[in-house]
Amino acid sequence: MRVSRIRIENFRGVKSAEVFLPSHGVLIGDNNTGKTTILEALDLALGPDRLNRKPPVDEHDFFKGVYIPVTVLEPAEGALGEEVEAAEADEESAAESNEPKIKIEVTVVDLTDEQKAVFGDYAEFWDTRTNTLYDEPNPEGVDVDSVTEAIRVTFHGWYDSEEDDFEGKTYFTRSLTESEKPEPFSRKHKQVCGFLYLRSIRTGSRALSLERGSLLDIILRLKEVRPQMWEDTLATLSETNVASNPNLGISPVLESINAALKKYVPREWGIEPHLKVSNLTREHLRKVITAFIATGDGTHAAPFYRQGTGTINMLVLAMLSQIAEDRQNVIFAMEEPETAIPPYAQKRIVHEVRKLASQTLFTSHSPYVLEEFSLDETIVLARDTEGVLMQRSITLPGNVKLKRYRQEFRTRFCEGLLARRVLVAEGATEASSFPVACRRLEELNPDIYSSLEALGVCVVDAGSETNIPGMAQLYRELGKHTFAICDRQDDGNKKLIEAQVDLLLMHREKGVEDMVLKGTTEEALKRFTQLIDWPQHLSQKYPDLEAQAAAALSDYFTWSKGNWGIADFIAQCSEVEIPEWLREAALQLKAACTPAEVEEAAAVQGAEADGAN
Repeated sequence: MRVSRIRIENFRGVKSAEVFLPSHGVLIGDNNTGKTTILEALDLALGPDRLNRKPPVDEHDFFKGVYIPVTVLEPAEGALGEEVEAAEADEESAAESNEPKIKIEVTVVDLTDEQKAVFGDYAEFWDTRTNTLYDEPNPEGVDVDSVTEAIRVTFHGWYDSEEDDFEGKTYFTRSLTESEKPEPFSRKHKQVCGFLYLRSIRTGSRALSLERGSLLDIILRLKEVRPQMWEDTLATLSETNVASNPNLGISPVLESINAALKKYVPREWGIEPHLKVSNLTREHLRKVITAFIATGDGTHAAPFYRQGTGTINMLVLAMLSQIAEDRQNVIFAMEEPETAIPPYAQKRIVHEVRKLASQTLFTSHSPYVLEEFSLDETIVLARDTEGVLMQRSITLPGNVKLKRYRQEFRTRFCEGLLARRVLVAEGATEASSFPVACRRLEELNPDIYSSLEALGVCVVDAGSETNIPGMAQLYRELGKHTFAICDRQDDGNKKLIEAQVDLLLMHREKGVEDMVLKGTTEEALKRFTQLIDWPQHLSQKYPDLEAQAAAALSDYFTWSKGNWGIADFIAQCSEVEIPEWLREAALQLKAACTPAEVEEAAAVQGAEADGAN
C-alpha cells in the first residue's frame, strides 16, 4: 500500500499541484516551496485524527487567504433600482457557484486484501507504468503486472457562511461523480490506510502522553489495549485534599474565606472551598499524564519533553518501530528527521523507518538524509509565482557516471539540491577561496558586499573546467539559478558554460593563483609569509621569504592547491589588498542574486551624490 499521486487545489501557498510519489522518497526544495504542504494535504485526506480538530481548516489554509468569493459590483451611472437589484442577484448566484474550496485528491495503490474487501465498491485500477488510471474498455488489461487496484480519496474544505465557520470532509472520489450523494471516507476507513504524520516542531511534544492521537495512544489502540485506570485514578485524586496538610499553611486561609462566604450566600449556593488535583475528567488526565525518563547516570527522572531534542527524536523512532511491528501497512510521513541528530543517527533513522513501513515520505535539508535515497526517490519541488507547484526529475550529466556519483560526488550534489542558487566552481581552489573572499569583503564593508551564505548560494566543485557545463545544466534544469567561476577558457568551452548559467565569472589568468598574486599588494604578500607554517623544501629554497615573497608564495600556492592556501591568504587581506577581480566578481554575483536591492542602493548613492553636488 502506498500513495502514488496527490493533487492539490487552493491549499496554503499552492494554487495547484500534481505530484507522483515513490514507495520511499524525500521531498526537497527551497523553504516555503510546499514540502510541508504536501504532507499536511495527505494528513487532511488520510489522517484518522486530523478532522477531529475543529475546525479542520482555517483562513490561512486557503490559497492567498481567499475563502469568500470576491465580488465587485459597479452599476452603470443612472441604472434603475430594479436593474441594480437584478445585477446583485446575478452576482450573488455566480459567487455561490464559485466559492473557494480546498480540494485534495489522493490515489492509494497496491491495496492489501483487507483494504480491497473494505473499499471494494469504490476500487479502481492504476497503471504504475504510466501513472494513470486504467479505464480502457479491455477488462483483461487489468491482469498485467503494471496494473494494480487502487482507490481515490478527495478532501474538500470550505467556509460555511451560514454557520460562520470552516468545514472539511473526505469522500470516496468516485462517489462524487458516480453516486447520487457523496460517500464519506470515514475515520474507520482512514485507520485501514494507516497514515501517520510526524511534524518537525512537535515530533516529541506529545509522544508519551495519553492525548488522543499521540504516539502512545496510537500504539495502545493498535494493540487494542484500553487503559482501565480512569475510574480508580479519578476516585483516588478526588479523595485527596491538597490543602489538608497543616504544614502548607493553606487551610487557615481557606477557612477564613469559607467563614466570609457564609455571611453573604446561603449554604446551597456552594461553600467549603478546598483544593484538589486537576479537573478530575478523563480528557484532562489524558493531557497531564506523561512519561518520565531518568537522566544521566542517576535515578532522578524528568518529563520526557525535558530531554534533549535528539533523545526525544530517537524515542519517537523506537515508538514508530512499535507501531510498524503491529501494523505492517503503514505510511510514514516525517519532517526533517535530522533535527538535533548527528549524521550517523540521521542515516539510521531513515534506514530503519524505511524497513518498518510500506511507504515512507520525508522532508529534509540534510545531505546525509538525501544520501539514503536514490535519484528516482528524490522529489525536487519548485513553485512558480502563480502558486503552481511543479515536480522535477534528476538526470545526471553525461560526464558524471553513477559510480562516480556514489563515490565522490554524492554529498556535494546533495548540497546543491538543497540550495536555490548554485555556483559551479572549476576546482577545489576556486570552491574554497571565493566564498572566503565574499565573506571577508562583507566583514570589511557590509554595506556593499554580501557573503555567499547571505545570498543563498551553494558552491559545488565541478572537478575540472570541462565538467562545468554539464554540472550547471543539471542544476539549471532543476530550476536553480546557476553561476560559474573559472580561469580563462577557450571560446568553445566558454560558450558551453554561458549557455547554462545566469552569470559567468571568468578572470583572464590561466590559474587562480596567478590572478591573486598579480592582483594583491606586496605588503599583503610579505605579511602572509610570516603567518604560515612553511614546508621544509620551500623554506630551504627561499632563505629570505619576505624578500622573495611573490616567488615563494607562487610555489606555496601550487604546493597547497586545493588545501585552502589561497583562501587563508585572502582571509587576512584588507579590502584594497583583495584582488580587484574578486571584488568585482563579488559585486556582480550580488547583483545577479539581489537585483532589486542593488538597484535601490545605486539609486540612493546617486541621490546622495546629486545632493552633494
